[in-house]
Amino acid sequence: MSSHLQVAVGLGCDRGTPLATVAQTLDAALEQAGLVRAQVAVLASIEAKRDEPAFAELAEQGGWPLLFFSAAELAAVPVPNPSATVLRHMGTPSVSEAAALLAGRTTANQLLVEKFRHKGADGRNATVSIAALLPVLSFTP
Repeated sequence: MSSHLQVAVGLGCDRGTPLATVAQTLDAALEQAGLVRAQVAVLASIEAKRDEPAFAELAEQGGWPLLFFSAAELAAVPVPNPSATVLRHMGTPSVSEAAALLAGRTTANQLLVEKFRHKGADGRNATVSIAALLPVLSFTP
């Protein structure tokens, strides 16, 4: 992977998942793709997780913007790993994959890490998906 590549990270988790578990999940997903935290440009999740302390703490720690999308916005995004369970609980078949794609303004073929799930020592689950941000081409006439 090019070190110039910037990525969007979609986040999901069980309610009240500690920062340590979310951070471990992010780091493991980045490692799987051969990426580092310096390549992260933005974090994103579902509006229902706006009050999730670990997401705000992770964004602050990394100096990243944190975007939230509605269930309807996320549900409109085609993803490789939709979940009936997530649909039942959140109103969309995907949180992390769809959030990464929306934040990256891209499509599923730009997913570098599909729905990467990790259960922390605390027993809570976190999910991370990573999408490549396409370089912005400038055109000067």
